[in-house]
Amino acid sequence: MNQQYPSVLLENAVNELAALPGIGRKTALRLALYMLRRDPGYAERLSSSLLALRRDINYCRECHNICDTDMCAICANPTRDHSTVCVVENVKEVMAIENTSQFHGVYHVLGGVISPIEGIGPADLEIGSLVERVASGGVREVILALRTTMEGDTTNFFLYRKLEPFDVTVSVIARGISIGDEIEYADEITLGRSIINRVCFNDSIKS
Repeated sequence: MNQQYPSVLLENAVNELAALPGIGRKTALRLALYMLRRDPGYAERLSSSLLALRRDINYCRECHNICDTDMCAICANPTRDHSTVCVVENVKEVMAIENTSQFHGVYHVLGGVISPIEGIGPADLEIGSLVERVASGGVREVILALRTTMEGDTTNFFLYRKLEPFDVTVSVIARGISIGDEIEYADEITLGRSIINRVCFNDSIKS
């Protein structure tokens, strides 16, 4: 195999950076060369923070959001409406919805959506813990805020059927989010309005 760069060390760094999502080899090379221009302490701080992130990060025992302790700040906040649970795909959606300042309930992070093509089934997601959370009482409404794709809609319907036996309102965010869009990329105003104007799931599948 021919060496593409003047240094094996540089090539190794580019290979690792290029493995990150959204980073091509040209961008990876630019990042690697940028780090070479910085003082050695920068690279040490960067590597140290990444190692600490991977080694020490916790997941909230209630909602599975990332946090530094056993419970995230949102779940631990007594002023939040703990009777309203917003179900999202991952942590990025939590941050996106929080930025709207329109939702004052709590969250449940599934860790993905059902996708047979990718080999992701219900057992691979935090669905069981959501059902247990609702079954334990205290939850009045579950808002499904998943991506508006076939996978997202399939997951919505699966969750609706799982939660149907309980005395809880299941709603979905309004379709202010375009079909096929991911929640994290929606602008704050549109996302905020979609949360406020949510509709009952049962009505959404009849329309």
